[in-house]
Amino acid sequence: MLALNTKRTMAFASRIKRLDPFIKQTIDTLKPDVIVVDHVLCIPAVEVSGIPWVLTCSCNPLFLIENNCEELTPPKGSGFAKQCMTRRVKYGKSLMNTLCPMERNPYQNLYFNPSPYLNIYPFPKELDYTDVRPLPPNTYQFDNFIHIKNDIPFEIPVPLRDKPGKLVYLSLGSMGAADVKNMKRLVTILSKSKHRFIVSKGPLQEEYDLPVNMWGAATVPQLQVLPVVDLVITHGGNNTIVETMYFGKAMIVLPLFGDQYDNAERVECKGFGKRLDAYQCSESELLTAIDSLLNDKELEKRLSKISQRIQSDKSSANLPGLLENLLAHK
Repeated sequence: MLALNTKRTMAFASRIKRLDPFIKQTIDTLKPDVIVVDHVLCIPAVEVSGIPWVLTCSCNPLFLIENNCEELTPPKGSGFAKQCMTRRVKYGKSLMNTLCPMERNPYQNLYFNPSPYLNIYPFPKELDYTDVRPLPPNTYQFDNFIHIKNDIPFEIPVPLRDKPGKLVYLSLGSMGAADVKNMKRLVTILSKSKHRFIVSKGPLQEEYDLPVNMWGAATVPQLQVLPVVDLVITHGGNNTIVETMYFGKAMIVLPLFGDQYDNAERVECKGFGKRLDAYQCSESELLTAIDSLLNDKELEKRLSKISQRIQSDKSSANLPGLLENLLAHK
């Protein structure tokens, strides 16, 4: 996990190095009043522009807040639970420092730097870390930024329509779905379930077939599918986590990299689902987790109430005011 995160960070950094001159040129040409950034690494052209900028964090909020709350929260990308903090202090730091220095240093904020003006992030209160840390300065949490353009209900595909069992949605994101070997392993396990499955097959959909209790396509309209399913099996990408909570569905999270480990741990820690190993979960583990969550009526009621709260929350309407206030004090 550590090596993969490091490689991804270097890939992000290389992309910023390539794009930064073009971003600077665009800023010089447009002369905007405010800049909105959604990226896990600093963009030099933005930070030295002198123009107020807003950071939107579309990954797990640990990637935004850890600089301010490092002793209160697990390390970003670690997948540690809050209960692991003692282990972090006693053992984790020395190990991580050997493999990839973790201690704060004068160059830290050249890589990860919250905006001094305004930081916003979409993450449901029920999963957020406000139980262990306060919000940092100039930082605002919103339950979601979901905008449903198409309210046409998803019709359950004909091959599944008259079959028995609950309906489960399987999506491991574009990268997870591209691992055909693992997708074959998972659908083989799920073929032994008494339930039905809608599968986001990914870009290599033609390289494997689905069993009779499944229907799938390269991509599926996730925001239309989520309301009609009973359970979600996901890689734990932030968008899917937020959208699944919005519709009040239990989750089995199979994290692959980055903040997905944090999301998986948070879902399990807060009792909204199970965390399993994407590549090593056994047939028994996966099928038992599915049946356990589908039979948990108390969790179903709890998630239904959370869904109602999130869908009725109008706090995102305050966002224009935050931007106007930022411009007023420019």
